[in-house]
Amino acid sequence: MNETSKDALKDKLKALPAQPGCYIYKDESGDVLYVGKAVSLRSRVRSYFQKSTTHSIRIARMVSRVRDLEWIVTDTELEALILECNLIKRHRPPFNVRLRDDKSYPYIVITKEPFPRVLFTRKLRKDGSRYFGPYSSAFAVRDTLQLLHKVFKLIPCGKSWTGEPVQRPCLYFHMGRCMAPCAGMSDRKVYQHELSNVTLFLEGKHDALVKHLRAEMDAAAEKLDFERAGALRDTIASIELVLERQKVVTEHDRDQDVIALVKDERGAAVQMFYVRGGKLIGQRHFYLDGARETSPGEAVEEFVKRYYTDAPEVPGELLLPVEIEERHIVESWLKMKRGRGVKVTVPRGGEKLRLIEMAANNAESALEQLKREHEAQENWQAEAGSQLQDALNLESPPERIECFDISNIQGTAPVASMVVVEGGMPAKSEYRRFKIKYNPESPDDFAMMRETIMRRLRAFRDGQPNFQKLPDLMVIDGGKGQLSAAMKAMEEIGLQIPAVGLAKKQELLFLPNEAEPIALPMDSPGLLLLRRLRDEAHRFAISYHRKLRDKRLFGSPLDEIVGVGPRRRRMLLRTFGSVAGIRDATVEQIAAVPTMTLAMAKRVKDALSD
Repeated sequence: MNETSKDALKDKLKALPAQPGCYIYKDESGDVLYVGKAVSLRSRVRSYFQKSTTHSIRIARMVSRVRDLEWIVTDTELEALILECNLIKRHRPPFNVRLRDDKSYPYIVITKEPFPRVLFTRKLRKDGSRYFGPYSSAFAVRDTLQLLHKVFKLIPCGKSWTGEPVQRPCLYFHMGRCMAPCAGMSDRKVYQHELSNVTLFLEGKHDALVKHLRAEMDAAAEKLDFERAGALRDTIASIELVLERQKVVTEHDRDQDVIALVKDERGAAVQMFYVRGGKLIGQRHFYLDGARETSPGEAVEEFVKRYYTDAPEVPGELLLPVEIEERHIVESWLKMKRGRGVKVTVPRGGEKLRLIEMAANNAESALEQLKREHEAQENWQAEAGSQLQDALNLESPPERIECFDISNIQGTAPVASMVVVEGGMPAKSEYRRFKIKYNPESPDDFAMMRETIMRRLRAFRDGQPNFQKLPDLMVIDGGKGQLSAAMKAMEEIGLQIPAVGLAKKQELLFLPNEAEPIALPMDSPGLLLLRRLRDEAHRFAISYHRKLRDKRLFGSPLDEIVGVGPRRRRMLLRTFGSVAGIRDATVEQIAAVPTMTLAMAKRVKDALSD
């Protein structure tokens, strides 16, 4: 740290207020390193920089990189907690504990619509819908949905209806499986009553649902409506069959989230059990990046804050394996999110402690599985690198590999993609895409590839920050022609990088100045790595190509003008009626439109004239 930076940081430390709030540490590039909260910003932040303070290795490494400091004052510690969660979600700082899920879990969603649907999903959206889960098995979710659609008269086709008659009722209506909102035959109150029973089922309140349905069945029988009573009897039997499969884990009819932590030299894993109505309805495990050097209490507290920031549901009770420092403020925060009281408990015995121990055993298994997966992945990557080194005569196994692909249809909207793997794993932050400038009447993939490699290497030579890493190996999607075009670009720039062409049909590898291609076994790790990289480059290129093609087909010429955003485009079209009207207008007339300037008007006029 230079003297100017030291002095600036010292001045900021002196100016810290003794109020609650959040602090943000940044590095010399202005990137956020860490976000924290404090009851007193002055005491908490200054403690990081006192020579007498002993830090963990992780915090010491973070402090050594701090070059700037910002803070936001709040009125209360609860506000500071909420702000901290939002800032961490926005910036994803590298020195904060981060959740890493091993997969996307399935949920059941009740949509927010005039006639809500009950659907399978893996994505949580803030759209007002209600989500239940996560569930450990997609098969179990689909099985549950099948039961719900069989028992309750929900919309089985999955389409959204407003209740207006737009078509004739389908076979589901005649089978008694749907109320036909598509045909305007469904009463919204009756539909909501049916949906309330579904909600009871998904909330785990099966006993209340069965009791409610039995009352309806008895009432129907008393009215001699034996058909309705028989249908309710079958519904109750189906629900009770599901209840027999579910594991009862507590004698009390409670909604609980059980959290267990296991951490050692391998890392840290958290196991969650979702208990609803005393029954275990699902489980999920997470890995905590950056938690290896934290205390168990700190790791659990950070997990709770990260997880419940976006959790679809907060139960009435959380069972934690260890005490957390800010339990009361976390309870207040969870209460605010739930709208009702939430109790955070650290069990000392009884069935609650048994639940924690059962979850901990599962967390231990997850951590062991993670270790095995990492070892297998590392062995596979090492074998793939070694194979490529031998087959391509490289000096060492390639650590960074870049793959390039071209996408166009008859030469229209041509684009190129660059995707990257580092250490055998995708480096998505390093992906780049190029809009091809060379646009002949007939497509020329060789010329487009030459332009792409030329622009990539020229960006490195000119010092563009996003292109300062050079690859150990370039993979060119195509055969000898595309590879030759890439080698010509390297020659013109004056850089020589090992390169190989990968032909699609027979998956042959072409080397510069080699007449015969190389054929690796189809199941070899080296070839599999290159094929995955090529397929990813193709996916990335074609998605960009489709975006540009759709914009060209359905967009406006105004979209291509730098500085003309949605508001200016709307004002121009509102004033002149069409793009043709804008084209016929004078520069002065365009400049007179609200939000426009004379310079921008000249730019619009020139762009539309071209």
